[in-house]
Amino acid sequence: MLPPLAKQLRSSTRRFKPKIIDSTNVKRNRVLVTGIGLVSPHGGDLNQVFDDIYQGKSAVHMVRSGTPEYGSNVLLANTKFDPTGIISKPHLLFMDRVSQMAVIAARQALEHAGLLSGDTDLSSTGVYTGCALGGAQTIEESYQRYYVKKTRSGRPTTVPLIMPNAAAGHISMRHKLRGPSQNYSIACSSSTTAIGEAFRAIRDGYQERIVTGGTEAMLNDGSIACWEALTVLAKEHPEGAHASCRPFAKDRTGLVLGEGAAMLILESEELVVARDAQPLAEIVGYGSSSDAHNLTQPSADGQVRAMRIALNDAKLDSTAIGYINAHATGTGAGDKVEIEAIKLLFADHARRIAVSSTKSMHGHLLGAAGALEFAITVMALKKRQIPPTAHLTQPDPECDLDCVPCVGRPSPELDYALCNSFAFGGSNAVLIARHV
Repeated sequence: MLPPLAKQLRSSTRRFKPKIIDSTNVKRNRVLVTGIGLVSPHGGDLNQVFDDIYQGKSAVHMVRSGTPEYGSNVLLANTKFDPTGIISKPHLLFMDRVSQMAVIAARQALEHAGLLSGDTDLSSTGVYTGCALGGAQTIEESYQRYYVKKTRSGRPTTVPLIMPNAAAGHISMRHKLRGPSQNYSIACSSSTTAIGEAFRAIRDGYQERIVTGGTEAMLNDGSIACWEALTVLAKEHPEGAHASCRPFAKDRTGLVLGEGAAMLILESEELVVARDAQPLAEIVGYGSSSDAHNLTQPSADGQVRAMRIALNDAKLDSTAIGYINAHATGTGAGDKVEIEAIKLLFADHARRIAVSSTKSMHGHLLGAAGALEFAITVMALKKRQIPPTAHLTQPDPECDLDCVPCVGRPSPELDYALCNSFAFGGSNAVLIARHV
């Protein structure tokens, strides 16, 4: 004898007839970028940041041993910002640096999109962020208190400050955004994945508007020491610290750590038309894959797979792509593998694509890298100007594509661009955007 609940469940299961949905007939919403906000090594003025990048200006500098913040000579691309003009002192007590930057960038993006004036209802807006580590500054301060100062009591604010999703929560609370609030922690592809998933949510009808992007702030003694142990950080170049991050170059020596935040406003075409907004670009494709190969060594096969999925998602032939904002960080292996992947996928067309790494100027923002680089890609499409790979005076013979050496160039017919993020753990994420 079945118990009453089991009988009820079996009966309801028999009555249930699943509805079969033909996915080929499902309407896909167009997804438009309507605002961008930045807290970057080059500053927070969107047009000025892009102009500096386009001209090949580097924000990398050397922090010398003996300074209060860092215990060794290290090349960095850090940010300078004053949160007090936007965030009140009581609220700052509950925000790590990583959340402060995200809140400022999100406000700028909402303002840029024209959503902070008038009576626009933002209550259903979602927040999708990418942040690899979370409140690294707070983690460092907690370790210093506990192990160095021997203060054996913790602070009640520590856990809320270090949560990787704290930035998303603060953005939601500040603007009363009651849609989904979530964070993706996937190393260097965190924010690219966040933007991609936000794109899908709007395209497939789950959301109409999302604040999305990334933030990262881990430039402290402990974090830097861990990166130094990996032996992947760049050495100071004879031309000067500013020229030390040299993706695709024969004399590259490694990556430069950066920090910052970049936030974008994504909206359905219906919302954009209804409020007569001016879009910056359209997102048309997103792809992700796993190398299933090695935690730190990249795989061309996995990268090809992610780019191909993005192209298929966008329903584009590979020959449509005119520019690739490469993940290339300046490491010996990583840059070559990415070039190999581009050649494998794009075949003969690879030599007609402009491929540049803007990390040569703003460094590697880790979890926020993809968001900043996608923002730059959106501006490249809007202005139809391709940013360069700075300091590329002697290209590596194995990186023999058009890597846009030293200075940017106009591209009047640029219609589609692709943005790569390839993370430790073998997690790959790719976005494709279109000029509008």
